[in-house]
Amino acid sequence: MDGSRKPRPSDLPAVVRAGLAPHLAPGARLTVGLSGGLDSVVLLDLVASLRTARDFRLDALHVHHGLSPAADAWAEHAVRVARRCGVECRVERVDCRAHRRLGVEGGARAARYAAYARSGTNVVALAHHRDDQAETLLVQLVRGAGVAGLAGMPQARRLGAGGPLVVRPLLGVRRAELLDHARAQGLEWVEDESNADPRRTRSFVRHRVLPALAALRPGVVDALARSAGHAAEAAEIAEALAGIDTAACLREERLAVALLLALPPARARNVLRWHLAAHAGTAVEGAALDELLRQLASPRPDAAIRVELGAGIEARRYAGELWLELGPVPGPPVDYAARWPGDREWALPALGGRLRFDLVAGEGLAREVLEQGAEVRLRRGGERLQVRAGGPRRALKDLLQEAQVPPWERGRLPLLYCGGELAWVARVGVNARFATRPGEPGCRIAWESAPR
Repeated sequence: MDGSRKPRPSDLPAVVRAGLAPHLAPGARLTVGLSGGLDSVVLLDLVASLRTARDFRLDALHVHHGLSPAADAWAEHAVRVARRCGVECRVERVDCRAHRRLGVEGGARAARYAAYARSGTNVVALAHHRDDQAETLLVQLVRGAGVAGLAGMPQARRLGAGGPLVVRPLLGVRRAELLDHARAQGLEWVEDESNADPRRTRSFVRHRVLPALAALRPGVVDALARSAGHAAEAAEIAEALAGIDTAACLREERLAVALLLALPPARARNVLRWHLAAHAGTAVEGAALDELLRQLASPRPDAAIRVELGAGIEARRYAGELWLELGPVPGPPVDYAARWPGDREWALPALGGRLRFDLVAGEGLAREVLEQGAEVRLRRGGERLQVRAGGPRRALKDLLQEAQVPPWERGRLPLLYCGGELAWVARVGVNARFATRPGEPGCRIAWESAPR
């Protein structure tokens, strides 16, 4: 590796103490991710030495991936190492096949982090170090990642809403220092044979790419880690700017296309990237993002667009706004009909939502009409509705357009029939002939689409 420059030794206990202190409330539970390899064994040894000075509960978690013939032996070793530190180590077996689309390395990582997320702990401490950060930057670079990917691994990040905080207190430390500590303390660790397999991306980078770069430039690991830090700062600035620009482009929950396109292209892409990550939970980069911007900028503002962004996400434009469809929803059955069971909340999974019936006075659908029985149907064409007392019966198609219901949602909206007559339409309202009179019992009906 990058051995031409000997790293300056760190006070490892002080480094770990400083890295954990801001994240450990008194009495918090701290879990060390313990693979049994050099890095995690050193981290557990260092964290265990802090317990007398810090008020926290400590345990360890070994994730058993089952990918190596030695996996059982590694788990047993992790338990023994933890026991010598006076720490309990739990072993959790995971099925990496659930993440096979990510490949062997990516699937194992996803399964491991899922285990951390459900561990019930407050903080998960991981032993990634400066050399790991340099490798991550190179891996992300050849993947064509943006600044967020080039930022590498963060010092701390939350695993989902309400999940544990992942902290990497050794991220500024070179692996050589961890090796020196392990030897000085007589620690024992195992070696994962896959770390030497050049078919694995990280192994290839570690054993082929980094040594070549070190021959070109001594101190390359530190330089790459610094670059990751610069990218992290740039990503933080880009995110802050995206928040400002997005707020200026929002109409309620959707982006106004005209305001978005008024931004410089780089900032417009930044807004889309941030908005999609916030609402769809996934990062969208490259060609899909460029294609979306290209179609949004069509000279025909009324042109329908539909762009596949991956992970089941579709972007559409309607009424000057950007709409996101998260996951395909199968079309409802032909000639769909369902009888109301009388429940105050009525789930209609075939339509992708539920109806809620709130008993009120003087508004909504007359309760005496509803109590005679009701049935939900879908549009078949030609329906008309009188939305105002004394007003004309108008085509439902026109009413849905005025309510700005997107065309792709109109065929799934529930129409409520009472006595064979159209009495209420989701997103439009009550037939005036069946509306509640002042002071009389009524029912306010609401259609709640399932989050998508």
